[in-house]
Amino acid sequence: MKQVFLRKGKVEVDQVPRPLIEPRYVLVEVAYSLISSGTELAALRSSGQSLAKKAVDNPDKVLRVLKGLQEKGIRKTVAQIREKVEAAGAVGYSCAGVVAQVGEGVTAISPGDCVACAGAGWANHAEMVLVPRNLICRVPSPCTLADAASVTLGAIAMQGVRRAGPKLGESVLVLGLGLIGQLTIQLLRASGCRTMGIDPDAPRAKLATTMGADCTFTGLEEARREVDAFTAGKGFDAVIIAASAPGNDALVRQAADVTCKKGKIVIVGDVGLGLERAPLYEKELDVLMSTSYGPGRYDPAYEERGQDYPHAYVRWTENRNMQAYLQLLADRKVVFSPLVGATYVVEDAAQAYAALGGPGKPLAVLLDYRLEDQHPQSRYATKVAVSSSAPIDEKRRVRVAVVGAGEFARSVLLPNLRELRSLYEVGAIVSSTGGNAKETARRYGARYCSTNLNDVLEDDQIDMVVISTPHHLHAPMAAEAARAGKAIFLEKPMALNSEELDAVARALDETQAPFTVGFNRRFAPASRRAKELLLERRAPAMILYRVNAGHLPAEHWIHGHEGGGRIIGEACHMLDLLRYFIGYPVESVTTTFPSIPAEHIRDNVVATLTYADGSVATLVYTSIGSPKATKEWIEIHCGGLILSIDDFKSLSVFGSSAKGWRGKQDKGHSAGLRAFGTALQEKGPMPIPLDELIETTQTSFIIQQGSNA
Repeated sequence: MKQVFLRKGKVEVDQVPRPLIEPRYVLVEVAYSLISSGTELAALRSSGQSLAKKAVDNPDKVLRVLKGLQEKGIRKTVAQIREKVEAAGAVGYSCAGVVAQVGEGVTAISPGDCVACAGAGWANHAEMVLVPRNLICRVPSPCTLADAASVTLGAIAMQGVRRAGPKLGESVLVLGLGLIGQLTIQLLRASGCRTMGIDPDAPRAKLATTMGADCTFTGLEEARREVDAFTAGKGFDAVIIAASAPGNDALVRQAADVTCKKGKIVIVGDVGLGLERAPLYEKELDVLMSTSYGPGRYDPAYEERGQDYPHAYVRWTENRNMQAYLQLLADRKVVFSPLVGATYVVEDAAQAYAALGGPGKPLAVLLDYRLEDQHPQSRYATKVAVSSSAPIDEKRRVRVAVVGAGEFARSVLLPNLRELRSLYEVGAIVSSTGGNAKETARRYGARYCSTNLNDVLEDDQIDMVVISTPHHLHAPMAAEAARAGKAIFLEKPMALNSEELDAVARALDETQAPFTVGFNRRFAPASRRAKELLLERRAPAMILYRVNAGHLPAEHWIHGHEGGGRIIGEACHMLDLLRYFIGYPVESVTTTFPSIPAEHIRDNVVATLTYADGSVATLVYTSIGSPKATKEWIEIHCGGLILSIDDFKSLSVFGSSAKGWRGKQDKGHSAGLRAFGTALQEKGPMPIPLDELIETTQTSFIIQQGSNA
């Protein structure tokens, strides 16, 4: 399918794989999408900014870069920055079309329905989009799909009006007459309010008059002499600031000056605040922020997981705002078509963006995807070629498909696979997002990209899959890959529960597919050296493993059904390393949890493990420590020795003249991939025995169950 991207200040239309249907989501064939003069042009300018400009505008990201330099070194940090700067970014946040498929759990919407979609990252400029249930709604007749493509702007304007709470006969001033301002004027008129509009652009001010404003001006000074007459000397009951003027704090002061006592100022646009106490205090004004489309915005539980708010307690959610706006369009109480400057076919997206900044500067343009035409099969393809197949060398490198192209895959797995090019050839990239799949495949020279796991499982030219998807997909995908005869490098965790673990174990037993889990820490140089020093031990060991994990909010995905919790999702790394050091099975596990607020309990635990040889290990996994301390600290006590590993940057040895190890932080990611690739090429034993992988995963379940008790 065709999709629009921004890359380094330029507009590109690329062919990418279409998305696959998911539970609680809806797959839509797009008829029209809206390009707005505000948000979209700002995104275009941002994509073309220099690194220096981005640094000035985003000081928090500079701090992350400095931290990356300390942890990863210059070369890796620069490579990651370059990748992000050069990457194409998907754009679009408002569109309309026809439902192609609905996911499990979606009700009241069916294939063939005309719908409107909202949300950056979902309602993209693309021939097909996958949208969460709560960001999509049916289009009532006779509203057209072209008009319905404005649903996001309509919901934003509606939420601003709702925050103002206007009553019949009240007077309202709208500052800023762009798209949001023009729609706000119409919504206020439909509410029975008298409206004045102000915008420095004369044509926009004139257009607002045709949209229903009682009067408009190009500046507040020009309008000031009319304010008293318009408001009977009392001031406006409410002022809605729909302008976009970052850093301009004069607008709020001006609004306070013309608002009546106990009136409201509602901030919809991106403006500076610069609040002064005196005018607000003297008039007892309410200054209200309007958050985008309405209640539910930025709440993952609502937007991504489809959990609606009860109608009786949250009357106007973002989805209900969308529905109400579309009904107003259908009833012709609000009109949108006069705000559209032109319509372009999707292939001419670059011209569409140029028109917004050119002569006349329309408020919006539409992209037309020619939904009524007969489309080639490529529109519906989940697999798209990227480069021609490279010749296979005599050593027969392992041909890899990377499934899941998120941050970890792009920053760790794929760079390591590229460095290990004598062992591996990246043949395909699979990602749930077609644009990300295409961009990643292009960067790493893959033959093709896909959004469908089956495309690589059915490909005889793929020997191995690296699975780096959200945790809840690990076990099902690994079982499928095993039955397809592929070697499997599965990122941790191996499974989220006993049923999943049993299913994977059965598949591996039936197929004997080569398999490992990305428990990389046992391959770290510090860990390898410590293991060498422990090989000759004759007595049990005692190990303390402290993990300063850092706090993650309760709504973070790792705590939900996709992540399985931090014990299963990350502490499995530590459990594997302990098993590697001791070399014997776990015999018992006891857990202790601190008396702290409930939201922190699940990622704070002290687990004591005893092993078959009498060794004892204590894992302290905590999220309540200081980020200034190193993340991982390991102490191994055995036979007069103390081995101390500091965040995989050093190994210190006490009680012996043996040398330790010191270098850049290396957690063993590359060495783990090398060990697995070598085993595949030489048809040797797996680098981690399967029974150890299963045991470690089962141990994480025991500890996690204790945290939920």
